[in-house]
Order: sequence, then C-alpha cells, then structure tokens
Amino acid sequence: MRKTMLSLILVAAAVLMVVAPQVGSTAQAQDERVLKLWHYESPTGAMGKAWDAAIAKFEETHPDVTVEFESRGFEEIRQTAPMILNSDEAPDIMEYNKGNATAGFLSQQGLLTDLTDVAIERGWDQILSPSLQTTSRYENGIMGSGAWYGVTNYGEYVMVYYNKDMFEANGVEVPTTLDEFEAVMQTFVDAGITPLAVGATEYPAQQIFYELVLSQADRDWVNAYQLYQGDVDFHDAAFTFGAEKMADWVSKGFIGEDATGIPAEDMGVSFENGEFPMMVSGSWWYGRFMEEITGFEWGTFLFPGTALNAGSGGNLWIVPTNAQNKDLAYDFIDITLSPEIQSILGNEGGIPVNADLDQIADPMVQDLISNFNTIIETDGIAFYPDWPAPGYYDVLVSGVQELIAGTMSPDEMLDFIADPYFEYRDSLDLG
Repeated sequence: MRKTMLSLILVAAAVLMVVAPQVGSTAQAQDERVLKLWHYESPTGAMGKAWDAAIAKFEETHPDVTVEFESRGFEEIRQTAPMILNSDEAPDIMEYNKGNATAGFLSQQGLLTDLTDVAIERGWDQILSPSLQTTSRYENGIMGSGAWYGVTNYGEYVMVYYNKDMFEANGVEVPTTLDEFEAVMQTFVDAGITPLAVGATEYPAQQIFYELVLSQADRDWVNAYQLYQGDVDFHDAAFTFGAEKMADWVSKGFIGEDATGIPAEDMGVSFENGEFPMMVSGSWWYGRFMEEITGFEWGTFLFPGTALNAGSGGNLWIVPTNAQNKDLAYDFIDITLSPEIQSILGNEGGIPVNADLDQIADPMVQDLISNFNTIIETDGIAFYPDWPAPGYYDVLVSGVQELIAGTMSPDEMLDFIADPYFEYRDSLDLG
C-alpha cells in the first residue's frame, strides 16, 4: 500500500510539473509558428547530440519557426504520457518508448496520429527495414503490423560493457559461452570484486533476467510471449532457468544485494568510475561512455550463450493526435532520418539506420554497428521483457527486486509476474 500511495504522489507531482506554466516563458505572437518538441536523451549521448544537430538543421531550414525544446525524464514521460497527450499541453512531437505496453497502448486510446500515409509519402517505409518497422506499426495495440504510429531512427541492443584494464589485471578473457561468463565472474568474486554493476530500481536488472531467459528460448518462444502468437508458460524451462540463475548469481556474489536500491544512472556512473568490471545494458550508453570514460580502456561483447538479445529499433518519434503543428513534426522526423544527421549519430556512438557508413571512422563504433547488423541478419532481436502489457515494467522491476533481495523464491517471482501478463493478454481480442 505504501508503494501504491508513493507512486500516486509521484505521478501527481510529475503531472503538476508537466502542466504547470513555465515561469519566464515568452508569449508567442498569434501568427508565429512553434514546434514543441520533447525528448529524454542525455545531452552527452549519441542521440542527444544528433537531435541537437537536427534541431539546428530544422531552425536553419525553417527560419520562420521557433523550436521549443524541453528535456523530459524517461520516467516522467512513461508515467504521465496518457494524461499529457490527452490535454491541450501535448507537444507537436515527442520521443516515446516502443512496444505493446507503451506506443501500442496509446495508439488504442486514440492519442497518436496515424502516420501511415506520411510514412509512405516521405519514404520512411523505404529507409527502415521490415524488422525495424516492427515497433513503428501497431494493429489493435499489438506491434508488428498495421498502421504506423511512430518512427524509429536508430537501433539498439543489450550487450555487456567491460573494463579491459580490470580484465587484464585479473587475467581473464572475453567469454563466449555462459559457462565462461560465470567463470570470469567467479574470478572477480575470488579477488573481492563484485563483477556486475546492476541497477534494480529501474530496467537494467530485468534485462539481465530476460537475457538469461532468452538463452534457453527460440523465436517461437519470443513470438508467443511478445506477440501473443502461442501459449506462454511462466514455469517453462526458459523462465525457470532465468529466475533460478538470477538468484544463483546473487548467492554467488556476481550481483550485489544492494542492487535493489540502485537506479540505472547510478549503475552507469559506477561503471564509468571503474568500480565494476562489467555492466549489462543497452547501446544507449555507448556514446556517453565514449565521451566520459577516460580512466581506463573499455569494450563490449554480446551476452554470451544466446542467439537472441534484447533489442529493437530505438525509441519512437510520435505525433500526438492533439499536436498543433503536425506538418512541422513530419519535417523534423525527415531531418533526423537524413544521412547528415544519421552520420552524426553514428560518429557519436549510436546505431544509425540511414548513415553513410564511409563517414564513420571510429573502429569501436564500426564494431557496435557490425554487432547490431549481425543480430538483425540472424533474426536475433527479441525486444524487451516489459513490452507485452501496460504497466508490466513496474511488475518486472518489483519481481526482480524481490528475487535479488531473496524475499521471493524463483517460483514465487514467476507466479508474481505471470498474473498481470495473463490478465492483460486475456483482455485482448486475439481472434
């Protein structure tokens, strides 16, 4: 109950922050056109830098338009989007998370503009491969087909970041199997070092759980869980392996019990500071690490022992139904997909979808893009674990926290995350 009340208070506070008038803002002349744009990328990350360049390009090509950009937090937008988009405070264009539980849910509520005709007219459907279109298109709220309700313009996937200096100092090599991965982690534990930086108050810990589940899964399993194209059993071999292995890693000291109180940002900073030899998380950290890690050499490798990886096309640009200047929003999306901006994104450590790859010189970024292309070519994209149902993100955060804390057994945790999944799935008309 305390968690519920606290959540309500935080949501209410976030809504007030969003709808409150901005002190010091200047009244716009009635005939002045304004593009209201919100996103939540770090200004030092690849996407943040690329979108800054896109804004500059937009202002250059639209001298009669004022861009009102506001940086909003991921959690703020995640929690308040339905209320904001249903008000006259909606921006013209906004970054939003993709998947059934987020963009799919809002499309069903009638809060997002159907972009299908625009996508064809402007050629977005030719720029994005069919696999990357998966998260842009929704039918009855389920991703993969139907109308366009968002546009992705970069790729992302979960990987293992590692500290090369700590690996060398402890005499370990990059692992290629799950057994080798565990042996590396045991070496660090024996040296008194917790191997994995983990933040369990947000998404990172559930992504480790999902990677372990995926190591025992196949494409049919993913389609059943994510796209409702088959039966799902939360006590099957894959889910059971993931939950039991996660608990085992905590008992062996591979994951610190204090991870239950660590947010994603603190996890990333601890890796940047050289406090942990490894961190399992997404490519959205890559550009930031290129700029901010200066005290040691680092690299990445794919999560060992699985052909499937959490990942997808990146977050979406959505155009709210209540947007006042949709044509300007479409122009901005065009610019973010241009080779000029995509090349900037790539050179800053992002994964472009329409760049001139000859313009990307950094060998680390070339490896990043090469690994993503390998995942795409081998049909290895498995999306994210919280996508199947609205609100499922919070369910997984709570369940994995309880598992790490030891207050739920693997079986109890799987029961805990099963009920909300089936409650939503059973509410759908799946034909």
